[in-house]
Amino acid sequence: MGHPSYPAARVVPGTQQGTKVVIESTNPQTRTGTLYTLDKDVVITYGDRVIKADHIEYDSDSGDVTATGHVQVSGGPNSEFITASHGTLNVNTQTGTFYDVSGSVGLHRSAGPRPTATVSTGVGQAGVAPGAPRLVYDNGNPFLFTGRIVVKKGPQQYDVIDGSVTSCQLPKPDWLLNAALFSVDADKARAKNSIFHLLNLPLLYLPYVTHPVDPDDRQSGIMIPVLGDSSSKGVTFGDEFYLVLGRSMDLTLGSIYYSARGFSEAGTFRYRGLRQNFVTGHFSALQDRGYTPSGGVYTNQGGQDVTLKARYDVAPGSDTGMDPARTRFVMDAEYLSSYIYREAFTDNFNQAVSTDILSYAYGARNWNGYSAALRVDRYEGLKPAPQTDEEIAAGVPVTNSQVTIFHIPDLTFDTTDHWLAGTHLIWSLDSSIGGLKRTQPAFTTGGVGRFDLRPEVAVPFEIAGLHIRPSVAVRETLYSRSRETPYGAGATPVEVSGGFNRADFEAEIDIRPPVLERDFDSPLIRRVFGGEIKHTIEPSLTYRYVGGINNFAGVLRFDDVDIVSDTNELEYGVSQRLFMHPRKPRPCKVAEVADSTDDETPDDLPNGKPPAPRCSSREFFSWRLAQKVFFNTDFGGAVVNGRRNILETTLDFSGIAFLTADRSIAPILSRMRARPSEKLDLEWDFDYDTLQRKFTTNNIFADVHQGNVFGGFSFAGLHAPGRFETNGEPSSTTDFTQMRLLAGYGMPTKAGLSAAANAGLDLKLGTIQYASLQTSYNWNCCGFSVEYRKYELGSVRNENAYRFNFTLANIGTAGNLRRAERLF
Repeated sequence: MGHPSYPAARVVPGTQQGTKVVIESTNPQTRTGTLYTLDKDVVITYGDRVIKADHIEYDSDSGDVTATGHVQVSGGPNSEFITASHGTLNVNTQTGTFYDVSGSVGLHRSAGPRPTATVSTGVGQAGVAPGAPRLVYDNGNPFLFTGRIVVKKGPQQYDVIDGSVTSCQLPKPDWLLNAALFSVDADKARAKNSIFHLLNLPLLYLPYVTHPVDPDDRQSGIMIPVLGDSSSKGVTFGDEFYLVLGRSMDLTLGSIYYSARGFSEAGTFRYRGLRQNFVTGHFSALQDRGYTPSGGVYTNQGGQDVTLKARYDVAPGSDTGMDPARTRFVMDAEYLSSYIYREAFTDNFNQAVSTDILSYAYGARNWNGYSAALRVDRYEGLKPAPQTDEEIAAGVPVTNSQVTIFHIPDLTFDTTDHWLAGTHLIWSLDSSIGGLKRTQPAFTTGGVGRFDLRPEVAVPFEIAGLHIRPSVAVRETLYSRSRETPYGAGATPVEVSGGFNRADFEAEIDIRPPVLERDFDSPLIRRVFGGEIKHTIEPSLTYRYVGGINNFAGVLRFDDVDIVSDTNELEYGVSQRLFMHPRKPRPCKVAEVADSTDDETPDDLPNGKPPAPRCSSREFFSWRLAQKVFFNTDFGGAVVNGRRNILETTLDFSGIAFLTADRSIAPILSRMRARPSEKLDLEWDFDYDTLQRKFTTNNIFADVHQGNVFGGFSFAGLHAPGRFETNGEPSSTTDFTQMRLLAGYGMPTKAGLSAAANAGLDLKLGTIQYASLQTSYNWNCCGFSVEYRKYELGSVRNENAYRFNFTLANIGTAGNLRRAERLF
């Protein structure tokens, strides 16, 4: 026996090979043959399992245990825990019967110091010291149960008689299932003829139901149904079947019935492999009965949409016997049978208004600053069709035409900057060879071959703090076909067979003067900003010359390689930044640590661990202004008066077309960003045309979040030359003013009430393109969300939709409000 102040412990022979049984108790133990009788604070430990009770009788020969009074059985691979009034158990077979049971799978004692037991052989009771570990969830699918009788049929098999199961915390779960019998194993719990209770109210009879127990074991089965309502689609009802295809693959198949439109089918295949390897495929389709909007004409909006995304990384080094290069294969493809189908039925606004589809597949290999890739792609988009002067004068409505461009295939070889051995020269190379094809109404090219080669040499140096990088390059581009010239604004292209050559000489000098900086410090600045302010000014100057392209009009257009033109230009700009230096260094935020480089970490660190990084400053304001001056105002004859011209030099500068005639100066480009605190982000970007004295683009963004309150605002104005004009007015696609609003309180995991709303307005047309209002309420382990959403996308879609979902923690979601569509 041990010291009378501590539980007595004794090791007894275990009948299972290699397993010792340790018995402990506060009161003295008695033994009759192989039968041990133990009283008060009794603990039996065998393997990773523990039995506790007020009184236990244990037969070391048979392994039988009879326990009464505050019985607890815990342990096992799934952290099983059972409490009962009394019961029996065999430690060898791990079978037994317990009465008046509460139990759990997936709960364990939190990490921390073990509780200190305070016991006495006389007066007093066992207790647990303050700060003892509490029960916490061990996995994403905790399983808790109660039962009048629990029959343990094996190490991880139970029958729960006259009981209930839930994944909510006891003793007052938000939801539970009641049944006469639950069968539980290591994977799942099963029951027949069960009743689903929500907030103590019986709501649903389920003839058969399963509940996952093992968090790593995915299970095939029927998903929770989808319900909804829409003004244009009617009442919706659907369901999905989830099929596990292996450890790394699964498949979801489902169908939705729209009472006003017909049936829609959908499916998703997912595969996740080693490293970044994955395959994801999705399809959706609708057999539409047709739709006639108010005052409109009948239209069929059915269609199909299929997407496939995949990536495979070839393991470097010893895995394949290759050098440490990186080789990967990537695919992102989409087939869409009808733009109207996507616009009318997608739940994503940005996708609904997009008419561009890019499908591509490539294999790429990168090593030592070199990159080789083989790529095929297909671009498809709707573009406004050009109009004749007679059509414009007659006010004929503009129609959209489909443009398709293929790269079939395209082989590229590129390099980063490399030092030329034994010199101060840096060289680089860009090259490609491939087949191209373009189709659009009234024009289709044949198969066009293109070879493009551009080597460059640079000599960077520094003088008196000036960083100067002069460079020269030559470019040779060969085409197997060309375009007939001359042509006017809006003219349909005409292809000419026969070879075509484009060559140029390029020179550039980039000058970066020293960065000017100054620190500002005063009691007022420290009080307002929490530290001193550093202001930096970074000027830049770049001169660029491209000459020799005297046949720009003869080039067929496929991508940005084909819009290279002569230019003689000077770009100048200045960037200003404000940094805040706190009075006391603080620990870095996660994002700040991610931005730091490993090169700054010494190798000889104590204990092999770097100290916590300290962040001494942060940028909270930046503003860049830039402009270009063109000395070659017609860009070597590339500019066609009266139409929108897109050239490489203008596209790289602003992305907004501004050339409609010869021009000597570009709009002023401004990019201003501010982050006064981690709770507020501001941005104002604009291009201002000094010749026309107007903003060609003007975008304002704001985002604020404080605790559970958040909001967002954006304003976007575009007043750029259009692809065409109607009655002398720019088209709506290039002259618009839009605003987006977002406000809300809460988050998806917040207990209690959360609400959010957003809207998109077309200020030029005075219409609401979309709007939505979401509200949700979360209890302990379930929640309910409701949404109203409005779409106003012209004649194709004018819809009021109502969505909802009901979520059971660790079970699933019923309804058609998906996580990706939440405003929170």
